[in-house]
Amino acid sequence: MTDPVDLSNCDREPIHIPGAIQPHGCLLACDASAGRIERISTNAATMLGASGPILGQRLEEVVGNQAAHDLRNALTGVTEDGRPALMLGLETRGGVFDVAAHRLRGHSIIEFEPPGDLPHPLHRARELIGRISGLRDVDALIARAARLAHAVLGYDRVMVYRFEADGSGKVVGETRRPGLESFLGQYFPASDIPQQARELYLRNTLRIISDAANPRVPIVPEIDAAGDPLDLSHAHLRSVSPIHCEYLRNMGVAASMSVSVLIEGRLWGLIACHHYAPRVLPMADRVAAELFGQYFSLQLHTLKQKRNLDSAAEARRTLDRFLRRASQQPEIDALLRENLDELRRLMPCDGVGLWMNGRWSAAGSTPPPAAIPELARFVETVAEGRVWSTHRLPQAHPAAEAYHAAASGVLAIPLSQLPRDHFFFFRKELVETLEWAGDPRKSYRTGPLGDRLTPRTSFAVWKQTVDRQAQPWTEADREIAEATRAAAVEIVLRHNEVMAEERGKAEFRQRMLNEELNHRVKNILAVIKSLVAGPAAPGRSIEDYVASLSGRIQALAYAHDQVVRGDGGGTLADLLAAELGPYRGQGAVVTIDGPPVWLDARAFSVMALMLHELATNAAKYGALSVPGGGVEIGWTMTDTGAVEINWRERGGPPVRAPSRAGFGSALIRRSIPFDLGGESDVDYRPEGLAARFVLPARHVSAASSARLDWPKSAAAAPDAPAALPPGLDVLLLEDQMLIAVNVEDMLARLGVAAVRTASTVADARRRLADARPDVAVLDVNLGQDTSMPFAEELAAAGIPFIFATGYGDEALIAGGFTAAPVVRKPYDSAVLARAITAALEMS
Repeated sequence: MTDPVDLSNCDREPIHIPGAIQPHGCLLACDASAGRIERISTNAATMLGASGPILGQRLEEVVGNQAAHDLRNALTGVTEDGRPALMLGLETRGGVFDVAAHRLRGHSIIEFEPPGDLPHPLHRARELIGRISGLRDVDALIARAARLAHAVLGYDRVMVYRFEADGSGKVVGETRRPGLESFLGQYFPASDIPQQARELYLRNTLRIISDAANPRVPIVPEIDAAGDPLDLSHAHLRSVSPIHCEYLRNMGVAASMSVSVLIEGRLWGLIACHHYAPRVLPMADRVAAELFGQYFSLQLHTLKQKRNLDSAAEARRTLDRFLRRASQQPEIDALLRENLDELRRLMPCDGVGLWMNGRWSAAGSTPPPAAIPELARFVETVAEGRVWSTHRLPQAHPAAEAYHAAASGVLAIPLSQLPRDHFFFFRKELVETLEWAGDPRKSYRTGPLGDRLTPRTSFAVWKQTVDRQAQPWTEADREIAEATRAAAVEIVLRHNEVMAEERGKAEFRQRMLNEELNHRVKNILAVIKSLVAGPAAPGRSIEDYVASLSGRIQALAYAHDQVVRGDGGGTLADLLAAELGPYRGQGAVVTIDGPPVWLDARAFSVMALMLHELATNAAKYGALSVPGGGVEIGWTMTDTGAVEINWRERGGPPVRAPSRAGFGSALIRRSIPFDLGGESDVDYRPEGLAARFVLPARHVSAASSARLDWPKSAAAAPDAPAALPPGLDVLLLEDQMLIAVNVEDMLARLGVAAVRTASTVADARRRLADARPDVAVLDVNLGQDTSMPFAEELAAAGIPFIFATGYGDEALIAGGFTAAPVVRKPYDSAVLARAITAALEMS
């Protein structure tokens, strides 16, 4: 005695031995050789046109000799427990039938159905297959398959139903007639299709229900002599579970058909067709539908593999880009944090996070930051240094219950041998992302088993079964995670190697820098010693000697500054503009003209001293000493790559050669031949000095451009103002004591009444609090700080100021102060006076 079937035990219902068939056909069960009829459906005699009882008769006595012969031949080619042989349009004594015949467990089972109107099912199948063969996207394939089946097979609704990893199902494709609610995107619990039904979908890939009212035609005898019922696992006409029929009726569905979608021998899903009136799809049409389903399965498998490969390739490209960036990024921590959004695209997820060095960075939906340390400690205990994942995080880690909606799934990737650092992928709770998409106003009728057998209640049951769960992680996800872990380990190892190599290089560079700095300082000191020790002309005043020496040192400082800023040199045009710019606008005419030429560091320093000497002599004794005088400087590049420079003075007092060669004359005549291996030719013509200089090709090259404008700040002109407005109070911010003392002396000689000196911004603020200055001189770089904050305070107070820099550029000066006057170190009295005057005029 078997228990009655209800919702509590429907997963054990023996649906393969229902003891009955559907009424749109009839069935004969013969012995293994298809000789004698052993069982029949009770409608068989009537449908086959037999005049009397047929149970126990030979097959040919019922269907005719030729039909029996054809059936036995067909059964010969069918394997035990194999798929039925199909014979469309078989002529029997009782008429023409479409026949399916198969063998199972010692029985030959033959099913007869009235023929349909489709003469060539293969043509119909080829038609359907041709419409999907060119598709290259899984989603497009599913959508097209649903549309085609709906159009060709004539059912009111066609769905593509996919089974999930936990056995639940999701409607991923749908086409329906107007007026029907949509099930697209909805999930249903695994219990809606019990396990034994899924097994039958594997064995019999096409299932038809002609009438959900479930009229049943019994098979007699119900059991054989051994007491076994007839197994109808492969039968097209097999009767239907009353629970499933009640479910269909509650939905208003009167007929259905399903085609199994198999991938690699596993049940991926179904093409499910619903009709809202009883309907029998003829066998020929079912053959076309079954062939279409088989091709759909193959095409789906191919496209899924392609998508997996494409996803893996894209992930690999992302990781490759990441590895390339890692070679240029010294900090792996910063690299990962800056690329969270890109790493998030490695696999389907709702959020990502990085826990590294005790710091948390995240993008998308993730647990709250306060929960991360505990989660990281939990992952360390369970992952054991490997990739670890779960789609039921609240069950594995009860503390995650507090944020289950944001993160019910986690995939953790260790980033190093130390377990404390992890990269996390998160997925939201699945039910948080879904709601019932059907018509909320639609009501369903219910049968004896209640409203459990309705789509909306099934959806609610599914939501309960996946509560606190996320979409499971796939094997492809875990493979990408392993590739990410390998990339991270490679980055860490490469980073450690690069850091070790860079430390070695840095130590070597530091030694070289110290040696080069020592060499340069010694050279500069030697040059300055030569300048100081140079013989003075008889009768020359000490003031004139100091001014001349100061100008030469200023020119040397400018050259050194330009060499540092110009990556080891500078342009000839820049140097000329710096030396001669101060004389323009004072009645003198200065003209420079020539192609863009770059001087290396050695040539630039030599030319700076020499041109300074020429300009100073012209201002004191030559063409720049009287109004209307002028200097023309032109240069060309020779065929050998050398540069020939010509200096011409005109409109000055008569010129005669000096009676004795002083230090300045020696610089002009001998520095280029001696230091550069070039040529110098100076001609003291009465109408004006004429000089020719040749710089060898090894010290010069063509430049991309030349700056022919005149700078605002340059070497001092001898006739610069020597005093400032009387009674000035100056605040000096300078962190070098010797330089500060020198500037104080300069300001005193310029007539400044009071100079208050500070070495830090804090000290300067105290000085400002004591008394308001008329103007301030601010050293830009103060070692560990800059004067920019104090400049902002002075600007807010309306106090004018100038900047002083020893760096030769204005990179440290804030954008709001670019109009402020700037002087370059070493300080020059005349330049300082002009800058202070300009600042006072701007205020």
